[in-house]
Amino acid sequence: MIDKTILDKLKTEIINTQSITIVPHLNPDGDAMGSSLGLKSVLKNLGRDVEVVTPSGFPKFLSWMNGAGDVVDFEADKQAAIQRISTSDTIIFVDFNSIKRMAELGEEILKSSATKVMIDHHPYPEDIANIMISVPEASSTCELVYNVISSLGWDKYVDKEAAECFYTGIMTDTGSLSYNSSNPDTYRIVAGLLEKEIDKDKIHQLVFHSNSFYRMKLLGHVLGAKMFLMPEHEAAFLWLDKDELEQHNFQPGDTEGFVNYPLSIEGINISAFFMEKDDKIKCSFRSRGDFPVNLFSEQNFNGGGHRNAAGGESMLSMQKTIEKFKKELNTFYLNYKENVK
Repeated sequence: MIDKTILDKLKTEIINTQSITIVPHLNPDGDAMGSSLGLKSVLKNLGRDVEVVTPSGFPKFLSWMNGAGDVVDFEADKQAAIQRISTSDTIIFVDFNSIKRMAELGEEILKSSATKVMIDHHPYPEDIANIMISVPEASSTCELVYNVISSLGWDKYVDKEAAECFYTGIMTDTGSLSYNSSNPDTYRIVAGLLEKEIDKDKIHQLVFHSNSFYRMKLLGHVLGAKMFLMPEHEAAFLWLDKDELEQHNFQPGDTEGFVNYPLSIEGINISAFFMEKDDKIKCSFRSRGDFPVNLFSEQNFNGGGHRNAAGGESMLSMQKTIEKFKKELNTFYLNYKENVK
């Protein structure tokens, strides 16, 4: 349940403001872009001047969503992004709860005197906004944003295009409702979105079955040559370096979902994926059951997330990152097993 006092503050802020900028996290995924573009559509229907500014580009398979073509990418056009931020009365953060998740864009936003709002479902939020809505129990930020809109009495402003965005975020952040999705409220919200006459089958097609030839080749490569098992820890990991990405004509979003594949192997309940990018290693972790990959990532890879889905990073080389992963997983796994006895 969201505190009514906070909801009242948010409603007053939106009613009394004109220029609103919505900001998702670096390398935005389906939930980040879905909540950003869905919220933008609703606020525009309310008569507000709204834009989305991203810290970096987003995957091509999300470019069909309404408003995606108008997104201002900070990495691609810093001047336009800074101009928008500097003239905004209100800045809404979605799908993150730490300034570092905006990278360089965060430095520009800290200079702004605009009212800051945070709407997010990740645990352990930092104090980064004037109005903070944090509900870790929500399956996704899209679910939370839709819940907020409904609680404010603005469901009538959720048109079909906004509903498509929200459904995309819920679907992608729960692995098509296969994890982080045991709360009946999640399905009530999905039902509400379906009542907006969205075509969920078409959305699945656009997100999951519009792969490029190069992405399929890269997937075949990583599964065939770069996947390794640690059966004694119920784990598997995959990795790709810069050269491999370049050889396969890598585009943002091409590795989305790769980390989930090892979990389809019998006896594997923990999966990790390491990708070399921008002189550091991007880490993704997934699990089934109660194994807390968010705590593992937080303790060892400067990251966090949810129990079954988390991310992090490493400034070590790929080889040393994998060595660290093996060592720390062994310790963490043994402690976990001891505690659940």
